[in-house]
Amino acid sequence: MDVVKIEVARGVLTATLCDLENRNALGFALVSGLRDAIRRANADPSIRAVVVTNEGSTFCAGANLKERSKANDANKQGSGSGGLIELFEEIRKSPTPIVGRIAGHVVGGGNGLAATLDISVASEDVKFGFTEVRLGVIPAMISVVCLPKMRDGDAMELFLRGNRFPAARAAELGLINRAVPADQLDGAIEEVIADLRKGGPNAIGLAKTLVYEVPKKSDAEAFEWTTALSNQLFAGEEAKEGMKAFLQKRPASWAITDED
Repeated sequence: MDVVKIEVARGVLTATLCDLENRNALGFALVSGLRDAIRRANADPSIRAVVVTNEGSTFCAGANLKERSKANDANKQGSGSGGLIELFEEIRKSPTPIVGRIAGHVVGGGNGLAATLDISVASEDVKFGFTEVRLGVIPAMISVVCLPKMRDGDAMELFLRGNRFPAARAAELGLINRAVPADQLDGAIEEVIADLRKGGPNAIGLAKTLVYEVPKKSDAEAFEWTTALSNQLFAGEEAKEGMKAFLQKRPASWAITDED
């Protein structure tokens, strides 16, 4: 049985984590299924966004401990990333925006998945937790994607104490964008998707690139790179159509509207 269920409707690919037996832990099959979903979206120009969500009470329980234990028994050096690093890189580099609809608890490595998604909205009744130290391990790989979003003091407390905290706190920390009442989760996600459908596909992909690339550069390098990128976009067909549509007070040809 597939542990990632795929559905496509109105330009949105929804990838539902449904490995209920393992509480949607980041096992090889689930990570592979998510990577396949992202590649499928990137290869299809009609798909304008990916939504990652869950069945059951857990969005993601972190590492699949059964698989890690077996791998460690077979190889005393450890079992590597299990494709997790590659998944995080594919999410970051994907020109298709990837949205998290978090309708279940988030533990351990699941925090890394939630933090890596471009826009994440969680139900207020779910809990988050960096619980690794209570298993005798640490949030090692996910620290690479979580720490840039958190203050050092907050990260230190949460990494060391290993306790659970509410979704509203996760939003305050910057791990997710916001938390909403459970009965408003679908509406909040639809608002995000409606906006993404209106953006130029090429522009949205490059807007993601700005967030990751500009902080790596000096001011001089960043201004040089962004000026060239801006000139390239303004000269492109997508921008020409977008500006023409704005002046004519109509949707751009590439926008997906409620009438479509």
